[in-house]
Amino acid sequence: MKHLLKYFLLSGSFAMFFCPNLLWAEDDVLNIVDEAVKQYKGGDYSGASSNLDYASQLIRQKKSELMKDLLPEPLPGWDAEEAEAQALGTAVFGGGINVSRRYVKKSAAMTIDIITDAPVMQSLVLMINNPMLAGASGSKLESIKGQKAIVQYNAEKRGGEVNIVIGNRILVTVKGKKVDRNDLVAYAAAVDYDLLNKN
Repeated sequence: MKHLLKYFLLSGSFAMFFCPNLLWAEDDVLNIVDEAVKQYKGGDYSGASSNLDYASQLIRQKKSELMKDLLPEPLPGWDAEEAEAQALGTAVFGGGINVSRRYVKKSAAMTIDIITDAPVMQSLVLMINNPMLAGASGSKLESIKGQKAIVQYNAEKRGGEVNIVIGNRILVTVKGKKVDRNDLVAYAAAVDYDLLNKN
């Protein structure tokens, strides 16, 4: 799971590299769509398809910026870095959105990642919701704020992660290093899953 998420993040960086103008205004999205309609009517199907893909990427970027607000504030005694957002292009897993935030307290560190709107999520959902796979990896199935969660924690290394799938389309991953298990679960419980499911 860790390798898959890392690949998601790296892929998001490539999407940003190949689409340098992602911070266009909302009206530019409408202009691009209008241009795509003209191209379609004129028989330029390749141009229309390209512009529609680009408009979709801009919309995902806008949504990713809004989703940063869904990442929780730091718990008492912790500090938080600025939230980050990335929009994956359609060429990468068919598109998607990733937002993340890092939390620190002395030598302890926690990261919350949220991935949504990625078609490849379906295969990840099957993996996460399979109790046999969870048990084989040494993880435990638990309920956190009414959500099915897979919790993996190494007491000796004082690190672990929590994975929660919402509505078969959103993956929330909480990773902790040099943390107690209670801290890991507390941050997983700090996410507003009802609000997240509405986005």
